[in-house]
Amino acid sequence: MRNKILCVDDDPITLMLCKKVIAKANFSDDIASAKDGSEALQFFHSVIDDDKKKDNYPQFVFLDLNMPIMDGWEFLDEFSKNLITSFPKTKIIVLSSSVDPKDINKSKNYPMVLDFLPKPITVEMLNNIKNM
Repeated sequence: MRNKILCVDDDPITLMLCKKVIAKANFSDDIASAKDGSEALQFFHSVIDDDKKKDNYPQFVFLDLNMPIMDGWEFLDEFSKNLITSFPKTKIIVLSSSVDPKDINKSKNYPMVLDFLPKPITVEMLNNIKNM
């Protein structure tokens, strides 16, 4: 069982499915969500600001790329510039409907991105991640 997980997606159905699959796979029982990159950044800043949360920050972030307000790329840019030193063990899994090789290659430029996977998340995907 993993520590806290953060799912970032603007689609409430996708968020619900992500939470259900994570729970079904016994991947984590502590799942938070954010509807865009800005809300996800606020989540991480709240962890920094609260001493009680510092030991319970997300081990994994499941991140959509196409979202309003702040998309996944903007989140990755901001996280890599300002938050990666505070959360060095956080790994990000990009979950996207995009199959564009440019997106897959671009995601490899971010050291915290563990993988680029197609939506929707499955138990099999989570089992593969457990073994990484």
